[in-house]
Amino acid sequence: MDGKRDVAEKILDRLLVIHPQPVCELNFSTPFELLVAVILSAQCTDKRVNEVTKTLFAKYNTPEDFANIDREELEKLIYSCGFYKNKAANIISAATDVITRFGGQVPSRVDQLVTLAGVGRKTANVVYAVAFGGQAMAVDTHVLRLANRIGFVKTDRPEVAEKALTDAIPERRWTEAHHLLIHHGRYVCKARNPECDKCTICEYCDYYAQICGNPVKTEN
Repeated sequence: MDGKRDVAEKILDRLLVIHPQPVCELNFSTPFELLVAVILSAQCTDKRVNEVTKTLFAKYNTPEDFANIDREELEKLIYSCGFYKNKAANIISAATDVITRFGGQVPSRVDQLVTLAGVGRKTANVVYAVAFGGQAMAVDTHVLRLANRIGFVKTDRPEVAEKALTDAIPERRWTEAHHLLIHHGRYVCKARNPECDKCTICEYCDYYAQICGNPVKTEN
């Protein structure tokens, strides 16, 4: 194992201490419900999405339901998630794709998932990892922020961050790392006022070194 991978594993091990059960915080019972929830989660908190889907999934929860739903009704049901017009259109289109192209079943491969209407690589990676147990590094705003702060990469492009993270982290830990970085970004390394005093990886963090003037370790 090279030095970068060794450091990456040490970071993950330390994050596990304060986030011992890193899992997806979106509520769902089927791969299709997860697909809808992830589409809704763009520029929205998981907490808000869960509030919306609690009511939404009680009435509509299959591809057939959403392919035939009245668009204005769906817009009203998901309004509080933001960008409700685009999200409603994407959900209806994705549901139609699942029915017409995949026999009513959400595809289990990333290369197929990204062909669904409104589904980008992040959404596809989340569905693949969470619904189907695959190893994937989905890069959302939390993961992108932490990848830059820690020093895995210096970019605002999610695809570049994904490549850097998957190069540094062993494949067997990609999904775990995705959840750990999200949890750490959500509860500790926040966008505003990161709580460095609660962080267990400061000695490996470029951001902490810059604000505190402490050297960053690259080994042991």
